[in-house]
Amino acid sequence: MNEILSRYCPRIDFESYEDFYANYACNVPDIFNFAFDVVDEWAAIDPEKTALLWTDDSGLMKRYTFADMKRLSNKGANALRALGIKKGDVVMLILKQRPEVWIFMCALMKLGAVCIPGTYQLTAKDLEYRCTAAEVKLLISVDDDGLVESINGVRPRCASLKETALVGDNVPPGFIDMRREMENAGEDFPRPDAKTSDPMLIYFSSGTTGMPKMVLHNHSLPLGHIVTAKYWQCVEDGAVHLTQTDSGWAKFAWGKIYGQWICGAAVGVYDTEKFTPQGMLDAIQRLRPASFCAPATIFRYLIKEDLSGYDWSFIRHTSVAGEPLSPEVYNKIKKLTGLEIREGFGQSETSVMAAVFKWLPVRPGSMGKPAPLFGLNLLDENGDPCDDGIVGNISITNAGDTMYDAAGTAGETLDQAPAIHAGPSHFPGLFRGYWKDEEITKTAWRGGVYQTGDMAWHDDEGYYWFMGRNDDVIKCSGYRIGPFEVESALMEHPSVLECAVTAAPDPVRGQVVTATIVLARGFSPSGELRKELQNHVKRVTAPYKYPRIIEFTEELPKTISGKIQRNMIRKKDFY
Repeated sequence: MNEILSRYCPRIDFESYEDFYANYACNVPDIFNFAFDVVDEWAAIDPEKTALLWTDDSGLMKRYTFADMKRLSNKGANALRALGIKKGDVVMLILKQRPEVWIFMCALMKLGAVCIPGTYQLTAKDLEYRCTAAEVKLLISVDDDGLVESINGVRPRCASLKETALVGDNVPPGFIDMRREMENAGEDFPRPDAKTSDPMLIYFSSGTTGMPKMVLHNHSLPLGHIVTAKYWQCVEDGAVHLTQTDSGWAKFAWGKIYGQWICGAAVGVYDTEKFTPQGMLDAIQRLRPASFCAPATIFRYLIKEDLSGYDWSFIRHTSVAGEPLSPEVYNKIKKLTGLEIREGFGQSETSVMAAVFKWLPVRPGSMGKPAPLFGLNLLDENGDPCDDGIVGNISITNAGDTMYDAAGTAGETLDQAPAIHAGPSHFPGLFRGYWKDEEITKTAWRGGVYQTGDMAWHDDEGYYWFMGRNDDVIKCSGYRIGPFEVESALMEHPSVLECAVTAAPDPVRGQVVTATIVLARGFSPSGELRKELQNHVKRVTAPYKYPRIIEFTEELPKTISGKIQRNMIRKKDFY
């Protein structure tokens, strides 16, 4: 029996998906802090239990135990406190996948400070907006020359930013050396007074219009990811789990810290400077994960490689999230490796909302069935549930009240943000609102319902099928066309390595389908190939869905986690 997991889940094992959906429960204490109640508890129960297994592009390997993580996070908390960081302060981390990511995330939890993870893709403009909007007090970054230049450029314009620090071997004047600060810090850190309802984490979530939103989570979020890790990713106590993502994205919270450590799994880390299929394959062989999760992009690249010389026997469960996986890629991975990839769906705002959980047969292309507790449903424009086959807005109907109090206001500072009811009746995993943006929160989350803005339909067996963001769904001559279904059709053609389908305005049809395609090795753009691809789509799906416009490109714009940025394609910002 997992001593940590059983403290929060009165029942762990279930006979079927139906049993799981009806009877899963998670007790959320009024006082819960992941760093103290999970990391430090594992250090007490089993000090030598592996917490992190780390590797990089050079093949270097490092192992950290939970005793190491307790000691280092205590030192990190003391180092941060010496720099003036206290409860409620906001700290941004841009640390790629250095071990310090886990150390400082836990240190900030112990302090009661709020963490903002950031990707190293952020530009100077991005940094200035985030530091100003969130009132960031301290920014800790890797010692990347480009980031250092950007940080130096924006510091004078960020009034709240008191200190900037670096992790690495090259710390220029004007920056604090965080590794040195940690070396000089003490190893004991007493637990302060704090509540589960205190703010813990903010993700900046970019939409297709407007500036990025600040997604606010409290300390109940890690407990929400028990479902993510235990019942979808199927992590195993004592075994390695590898989710490939940068620390700046919410997929990190999904796959590289919270649920995995609650379940006792070791987190596998491939700290790469630039993704290559060969580097990924070699890292998998070194880390030998029992469970593996990656964005669809990685699987799309892997199927173009020779996989016959690699050992896949140690992987017992494989999953994908971030964007849908086409049936073509699913089938090829299964044929080449024997791995059966199980899809999951969620957002920066949530833990896993729907998935092909371990009891369910895989339906290639489907995101599976709803997770328990959320009351997931598809709602039409009037807020009514959709029948089978009808496209609706994926919605959490058990969302309860927003973060706003009875007066309908949200405090100007994090300390003023109203508390949630964090007792057994409250389920974890759902964000508390968009901080400092009452109007957007009210638009997305009203009447006890959170509408995600993602569109799907469900079949008569209860499986959900993703269509796209509500502003990605293409409305052509009265038809509603989901980008994913056209992309799946195109992926079946041997010339297509990657593709993204978006809408282009049309004076007659309203919108038309546009496909932006990266060709596989051995194929070149031509009018003949364009026509061949159009006819191919007409054959494998409804003819009205074929792309009237096809554009070829060398690469698609993506986040560091591999998710295609369709908003940039629509704006043509990547050419």
